[in-house]
Amino acid sequence: MRLLIVGGGAREHALAWKLGGESVVDEVICAPGNAGIKARCVPVEVGDPEAILKLATDERVDLTVVGPELPLAAGVADRFGEAGQLLFGPVQAAARLESSKAFAKQFMARHGIPTADFRVCRTETDAITACEAFGYPVVVKADGLAAGKGVTVAADRVAARRAVREAIIEGRFGDAGACLVIEQCLVGPEVSLFVICDGHQGMSLPSAQDHKRVYDGDEGPNTGGMGAFAPSPLFSNTLSSQVKREIVAPVLDGLRQEGSEYRGVLYVGLMLTSAGPKVIEFNVRFGDPEAQVVLPMITTELSPVLVAAARGDLSNATWRATSDPHVGVVIASGGYPGPHETGFPIRGLAEASAVSDVVVFHAGSALRDGTVVTSGGRVLTVVAQGVNFDAATARAYEAVGYIEFSNQHYRTDIGQKALAVP
Repeated sequence: MRLLIVGGGAREHALAWKLGGESVVDEVICAPGNAGIKARCVPVEVGDPEAILKLATDERVDLTVVGPELPLAAGVADRFGEAGQLLFGPVQAAARLESSKAFAKQFMARHGIPTADFRVCRTETDAITACEAFGYPVVVKADGLAAGKGVTVAADRVAARRAVREAIIEGRFGDAGACLVIEQCLVGPEVSLFVICDGHQGMSLPSAQDHKRVYDGDEGPNTGGMGAFAPSPLFSNTLSSQVKREIVAPVLDGLRQEGSEYRGVLYVGLMLTSAGPKVIEFNVRFGDPEAQVVLPMITTELSPVLVAAARGDLSNATWRATSDPHVGVVIASGGYPGPHETGFPIRGLAEASAVSDVVVFHAGSALRDGTVVTSGGRVLTVVAQGVNFDAATARAYEAVGYIEFSNQHYRTDIGQKALAVP
């Protein structure tokens, strides 16, 4: 089987690493890929469904796996379906669960899926009024895709007004911020869950916990994610069954009722509140950096499961995973998620990768004159496996210690939340 993986981040590196080593896979092609991916990398514009389809057709690909959200929001799954090509990822109408926060919240309201109270606002006045009605802290979300940076948890009136003005008046997020979702601020720990779906049923992969804030202690602005660990010690079998019953099943049933089957991976971002689990957000693809810690846990071949989901029938699909904890630390460019410099040589990659049970996944890296250099905000995810969270965390930071580049930044407390759970 020949696979095409669309994207060029650490998530796509993890997918290529996992799928490329499976017995049924003859070749993995990545588009555009990055400097760390060992598979053949081919340039492509990830937001162009026609370009992706042409590449898959020219390369005689059996399955295309889409990493980032942009091509799914642009309708790449619809275009592949029209051409009779197999693709793992939802159609454009279903992808609105991520591409439009307003759609997602209104969909959940229609189908009784537990989430925070909200208001959809299209003017500065309405948004500020909604903030005042909910009280503080309050959550301000850009409606459209904002690369994981469109959410502000405003602690007070000043912060809320600033977030609203930056989005609607100053256009910080472009068209994505022209409409805002103002939400009640929920309280509780966050857990991430990946569910592989065939349109009718879903198979849950191990749970994970992400670290969105840029600095230790969950301080500073939100990022695309500064690290993750899996499995979440907070996510019991009982809770898993509840989430499948109260959230996953209504999502799949609701989308079918509204005219679209969901085939792909559904990322469910949960807040474990005193009133039960509630949805913070949906993503319509593997999350990053959670994918980097969850995919290495799967001990059986994943590609047949993705094929079965894409074909619409998971009834005979199975998977197994290790229970050993995995911890992933993101090393970023200094200044991320704001302006940052790139082009710095990365040293110590071989030494870090040589640490036992460690894998280094590349994101913002490029090859320049034979040297691997930084090329983005999040540069690497260093993932370690251990018999317990203490061991996995220590091993991850041991490997991180070998890696050096100018202005690098990483959090030093990834995994501590797992250690704090009795």
